[in-house]
Amino acid sequence: MIPIKNKKKNLEATVEEMRNFAFIYIEKYAPSKQQLRTYLLKKYLKSGAANVSKKNITNLIDVVLEDLEKTKFINDKFYSSSKAKSLIQRGSSINKIRNYLLSKGIKDKYINETLENIKQNNDDQDFFSAIKVCKKKRIGPARDENNRPLFMKKDLGILARSGFDFETSRRIINLDKEEYLKIINLL
Repeated sequence: MIPIKNKKKNLEATVEEMRNFAFIYIEKYAPSKQQLRTYLLKKYLKSGAANVSKKNITNLIDVVLEDLEKTKFINDKFYSSSKAKSLIQRGSSINKIRNYLLSKGIKDKYINETLENIKQNNDDQDFFSAIKVCKKKRIGPARDENNRPLFMKKDLGILARSGFDFETSRRIINLDKEEYLKIINLL
């Protein structure tokens, strides 16, 4: 005789498994909603569980994510603001922060809200972030005065790849050493 499996019980066990996977991942990484969704899908597909369609799995994942949002275990608004603060402390530009948050699946309204808060707190955040990059990489005004004209294009390129616009980069590169040191002491 072949035993008949109870599908409802199997589904409840699957939801409980996903919830447990999610709690472990949240405890370790503090992810965004999209990161957690991707993780759960990969985790479940790797586990090679019962023959359940991908659509059903995504529906189960959505149920788990909604439950986690209601209980405030995941919150994209908080994730957005905390990551932005962290990136600002490292010297990231506004453009780099926006692109990072977009890549993590954060909604546009949370990103715009976070960036508006940054701009309200400091009108010229990119300028101070660029100063931090110069200090960290020893470029622009942090270089020896004799080498600055030789490395001007290279320094502009480094700042451009860091997400700073040309005007901000040029303003930083043309700073006097004394002004730069004053600003560094304030930061």
